[in-house]
Amino acid sequence: MKKILFVALGLSLACNSSQKTISQQIEPVKTSVNPLVYAQSITEAELKEHLYTYASDEFEGRDTGEPGQKLAVEYLKAEYVELGIPAAQSDGNYFQNVPLVISKLPKGSVSINGKEYQNGEGLLTFTAATGSYDNIVYVNYGIEEENYSDYAGVDVKGKIVLMKAGEPMNADGTYTLSGSNETSVWSNMSESIGKRMELASSKGAIGVMYFDEGNYGRFKNRFNFMQSKDSGSMGLKDEVQNDFYSFFIDALVANAILPNIKSENTSKNVSTKLVLNIESDSKDVESENVVAVIKGSEKPDEYVIISAHLDHVGVNTEGEIFNGADDDGSGTVGLLEIAEAFKKAADEGNGPKRSVVFLHVTGEEKGLLGSKYYADYDPIFPLSQTVADLNIDMIGRIDPNRTGNRNYIYLIGSDKLSTELHELSEEVNKKYMNIELDYTFNDENDPNRFYYRSDHYNFAKNNIPIIFYFNGTHADYHQPGDTPDKINYDLLENRTRLVFLTAWEIANRDARLKVDKAAK
Repeated sequence: MKKILFVALGLSLACNSSQKTISQQIEPVKTSVNPLVYAQSITEAELKEHLYTYASDEFEGRDTGEPGQKLAVEYLKAEYVELGIPAAQSDGNYFQNVPLVISKLPKGSVSINGKEYQNGEGLLTFTAATGSYDNIVYVNYGIEEENYSDYAGVDVKGKIVLMKAGEPMNADGTYTLSGSNETSVWSNMSESIGKRMELASSKGAIGVMYFDEGNYGRFKNRFNFMQSKDSGSMGLKDEVQNDFYSFFIDALVANAILPNIKSENTSKNVSTKLVLNIESDSKDVESENVVAVIKGSEKPDEYVIISAHLDHVGVNTEGEIFNGADDDGSGTVGLLEIAEAFKKAADEGNGPKRSVVFLHVTGEEKGLLGSKYYADYDPIFPLSQTVADLNIDMIGRIDPNRTGNRNYIYLIGSDKLSTELHELSEEVNKKYMNIELDYTFNDENDPNRFYYRSDHYNFAKNNIPIIFYFNGTHADYHQPGDTPDKINYDLLENRTRLVFLTAWEIANRDARLKVDKAAK
């Protein structure tokens, strides 16, 4: 699982879920097949055998684009070949190439009306930016909705735009967009920055100067860390090299461009002499997702994705290997066992009605890059036909800060887009596993913001229902101590079986899951 950068079978104890739901009974799967027969093929012994290889020193921490990551994808490919599960791509290639680029932290300055600001001093950018401009277009909050637009009356084509965080409010203190005391998605930092950048680009702007006084310090901390490590920033090649500039600016710089920016709510042209002189070295990085599929027997053009990230963070400068057994070796080997269980069912004539896609993504630790590439640039199967994504990221350990039954799993996102998915998840667990489903981190106000920090998010943002399975963090998170000997293999077995049984239900129910809480 990535850190924030920005941007019970086999167990006798049973507990009720920690989140209650009151709704109609979910639609049962109309089949005489007992999926437990196949779930029981997922065993501690096989999970352990896989993980002691996958999270061994030989794989050198599986850093994106490095030799250890190449060993990892070859291992996954070999497993699918041995299982007889075909590649998802029509050409038979299990590898979906994900073109990446790593850019060194850029150096240089920006001149605003003759005053020089060094990158990192009042303004921050993580990519090169050069050019000279005579004006900037101020677009207030940079928002556009059906009955509201900060872009009305201004032309931003070929221009750099200035905007601030937040959203408009009415005189009575309510929010304009919601008409109530509830904020919209535009006040959610994790979601709104990308939305603002995408909107500005779609309007023809070539860059954004973004004023977010409350979060500037977070961006600055990231910048300082990269500067101290002399490290680079990895991104999708299509995005890094599209000549769209993005700057994060503090109050001093924001007011140098537009005095009293906080109280200024009218979009307009601002006469400003702006000279960008920031350069960065970059190099291409080759990496790949691994994708296999079992075609559905009745509805092959509807797809249930099960995902896990194949990468980790590699080796540090002292030569210590970060094996990533829990993060996310546990999810990766779990996904292999789930694939094997579905294949056993298919070989016995009990294959899923819908197609099931096994998606191992790269670059999660660098910013959810592999899943973003799949969802935004090269979806092998149409997103419109994708029914759900069940994402597995860290399911082999126990959260030391949690008390109570050890037979638990944190669920995140199950109720965000589809009430049916949440109810189905609860019913499957109650029927088969009786694991305690803990929704602690599903809270909208959870400061960890885990909902935005693993690969399911790139599907959720496209209104595809998701569940994120997660055991919580621990002292070995992103440390050399995350090794296979510390995994609780009985829990890994239980949790993996739960994911399989949930996927089975989604893939075999008559009706496709309804999205009744679609995000705008």
